[in-house]
Amino acid sequence: QVQLVESGGGLVQPGGSLRLSCAASGSTIGSYVVGWFRQAPGKEREFVARISWNAGITYYADSVKGRFTISRDNAKNTAYLQMNSLKPEDTAVYYCAVGTSGGASRRSYDYWGQGTQVTVSS
Repeated sequence: QVQLVESGGGLVQPGGSLRLSCAASGSTIGSYVVGWFRQAPGKEREFVARISWNAGITYYADSVKGRFTISRDNAKNTAYLQMNSLKPEDTAVYYCAVGTSGGASRRSYDYWGQGTQVTVSS
């Protein structure tokens, strides 16, 4: 079993930055793909980004490409999502997840965190 805890969310003005962290416990995530998803009120949970087990391959949703950066530190059993140039439409609860296959589908992930709220507003 893998337990995931997200942190780093909060209220930020448009154009600002936040760095989300996803700390894992219970098992090492070194062999897993890590993904970030988000869910805005009244909307489906959507894919944001994913990173391969060795950080060699990353993939982003078109809506965040060029603004968000996913990374991981396997020695710390932690993954990150650096979010720059934030927009009001980025407002959502952000979730990290890990899985053996990993993809843009929620079904590709086996373990999920509880989420952290990100609000972009002036």
